[in-house]
Amino acid sequence: MVIYAPVEISAIHQVMNGNDSINVALLPSGFVILPEGPPESRSVIDNRQVEGSILTIAFQILVNDLPSAKLTLESVETVNNLISCTAQRIKAALHKVEDV
Repeated sequence: MVIYAPVEISAIHQVMNGNDSINVALLPSGFVILPEGPPESRSVIDNRQVEGSILTIAFQILVNDLPSAKLTLESVETVNNLISCTAQRIKAALHKVEDV
């Protein structure tokens, strides 16, 4: 499980200089990778146990400061691309670990 909250550098500097942190948005995001199903349900191929995984990704994103604002197609596409790219990067990183 990996949880993080990106914060703008300017906001960090303001807080470090004594300004109030109430205006700094902490929007947590993260992912978790869990095994797929109980061990007895996993497959065996060529005398090797094959295990699947479930990847769950979560983002809390402030698209617009106005509560009554409607989502635009552009913002939906941006979020969709963010989630897709994140999933691809996690999968690529796991394949690199698997090759080691």
